[in-house]
Amino acid sequence: MRVIFAGTPEFAAQALAAIIAAGHEVALVLSQPDRPAGRGMSLQASPVKQLALAHGIEVFQPLTLKDAEAQAGIAAVAADVMVVAAYGLILPQAVLDLPRWGCLNIHASLLPRWRGAAPIQRALQAGDAETGVCIMQMEVGLDTGPVLLKEAFPIAADDTGASLHDRLAALGARLIVDALAALPLPAVAQPDEGVTYAHKIDKAEALIDWARPAVVLDRHVRAFNPFPGAQAVFAGQRIKVWGAQPVAGQGEIGQILAVDRQQVVVACGEGALALTELQKAGGKRLSVQQFLAGHPLKVGDRFDSAG
Repeated sequence: MRVIFAGTPEFAAQALAAIIAAGHEVALVLSQPDRPAGRGMSLQASPVKQLALAHGIEVFQPLTLKDAEAQAGIAAVAADVMVVAAYGLILPQAVLDLPRWGCLNIHASLLPRWRGAAPIQRALQAGDAETGVCIMQMEVGLDTGPVLLKEAFPIAADDTGASLHDRLAALGARLIVDALAALPLPAVAQPDEGVTYAHKIDKAEALIDWARPAVVLDRHVRAFNPFPGAQAVFAGQRIKVWGAQPVAGQGEIGQILAVDRQQVVVACGEGALALTELQKAGGKRLSVQQFLAGHPLKVGDRFDSAG
């Protein structure tokens, strides 16, 4: 099949690699413009662009798809289908109508739950029992189109944003190859009930509010690993919390209840949170034992309250 692929991050790059490996002709790749990244803030090509160039595929990086010139460039490819995964630009109706089979989106949730930008993190935050991938026929609305293929799996008690991302990326890559091989597929309209929106992650959300229950903060830490990283404030200094688990305990909110080589236990609104992996600003991720060697925390100390 003659394919246009539109995507930007690693999640999308895995799908592109699978489409190439399946033998489809990827005639054009769309990706976000290069962005400053790293310590030097030099311009970096997206993972999708890097993979496309490595395979000799032409890459197009428009700022918008709403102008006639960009649309003419896409139309000239005469693609059978466009595959979209975490691209980051809105596709107007004129673009959706160009390929013979339209545009298929790889979405990392069980639609209609968690339409939008951050379905992986929001599913973890909410304590969902399962998640999965939908291959969706795209419409102008935000993730509103009918579903062609869907597969679910349980969310484990120790899943993080990183681990779920990797499992969902692998599943999305497999399902899109299955979908392309089976077109045309029956399209199942999304139900009106159960719609939720996965709003984009704001760095300000990272701050831990110790007044919340420990089980909620455990999900918070795992959902924001690796980005933006859950943050606690101690003596006015920000500390990233990479590992934690809910435990029994009670005390003043934010107060340290116990300290040993394995964990620092902090009182929450309900129960307590055992911190196991920490990182000071500008430092490295450290086990609690390593962290305490340079940053002594003791029973009775208190983390600052949120805000």
